[in-house]
Amino acid sequence: MVDAVGSLRGRARRRLLAVVLALLATQVGALVAPAYACGCGAMVPDTARRIGVAREESVLRWDGRRERIVMRLTVDGDSDRAAWIMPVPHRADVRLGDPALFDALDAATAPVHRTRHHFWPQDGDWPLVSGGGRDAGAPPPGAGAAPGVSVVGRQKLGPFDVARLTATDPDALGGWLTANGFRLPPLLSTALQPYVARRWEYVAVRLAPETANTSLRGTLDPLSLSFAADEPVYPMRLSRLARTPQSLGLYVLAAHRMEPASALGGSRPRVTFAGRIAPERGSPLAELTSGTPFLTAIGQEFPAPSLIDGDHTLRRAAADTAFQQVIYEDRLRTVAGVPAWLLTVAGTLAALTAAVALLVVRHSRRPAKSVAGEPPDTYVRQVS
Repeated sequence: MVDAVGSLRGRARRRLLAVVLALLATQVGALVAPAYACGCGAMVPDTARRIGVAREESVLRWDGRRERIVMRLTVDGDSDRAAWIMPVPHRADVRLGDPALFDALDAATAPVHRTRHHFWPQDGDWPLVSGGGRDAGAPPPGAGAAPGVSVVGRQKLGPFDVARLTATDPDALGGWLTANGFRLPPLLSTALQPYVARRWEYVAVRLAPETANTSLRGTLDPLSLSFAADEPVYPMRLSRLARTPQSLGLYVLAAHRMEPASALGGSRPRVTFAGRIAPERGSPLAELTSGTPFLTAIGQEFPAPSLIDGDHTLRRAAADTAFQQVIYEDRLRTVAGVPAWLLTVAGTLAALTAAVALLVVRHSRRPAKSVAGEPPDTYVRQVS
């Protein structure tokens, strides 16, 4: 009997160990798996390394003839270099963007804070104070080109080595990446096929930290891409390769309020700000708003990125309706620091108490009535 029990315990331990090892293998595999997709374009890390886009901020400006996309990436991982590829419909001019641009956009679209009073106590007000309290808050060029690829431009922008390419097929682009030290994943090659069919071009950027032997992480300098466009478009097709849910945050500057033409397989796009802005002369927004004064901030969630089936094309909304988020701070209404509801309740109780007391006094002073059949009380005056 003892041997049988010991055997069962041994089997249980072995099974538990197998489960733990399987979970560890899964976690290690997730850590070394590269992340190829970001909201606009694709990120290709060094072989057997990992890199991810933790945050992406983009502003799209369209004046009816040309489009400009300024984006800033925050990356994290263990790779010391990576390639970022973005498809564009026409030949792009590339330059560094101003990091202060996004601070100015955040300030211009910040929600309005207003105070809203309530009469009866809510959670957090005395005497309904909860233990936890309230939350304080209410987001790779190289030297040569492979056959089928034409390098139409090459430049050095700060820490970025930028090449502008044309490619007749994804395999040719893959060969170019391989020649420059990067490997094109098969899924990414398939995802690029629609761009090749439409004869789009590519902007390829080699990302590397300025300090040697340092992982590529943190917020990178913004890049600004400008190209001819018959309609405003924000490339999203490559985001279908993402393995985790994706979020889109996009600022759109145009002559009028803009909206996405479709949801692209994600949730319904939501407008977080819409309105005309007039930044001060010389500010990072001044150049972008010249001729395109209407700013629309759009947010969207993609719980299942594999459902993304195209690029975001933007169209003019039915009306230039302004919108700005309002964050209310709820406060209990008080009078001289005392809750108004407490004064009201106390006053009501005092009035009721006074009314009851008055009724009692009046009742006590009322003369007693005679009983039927008996003469009323009389006073007999004795005459001597």
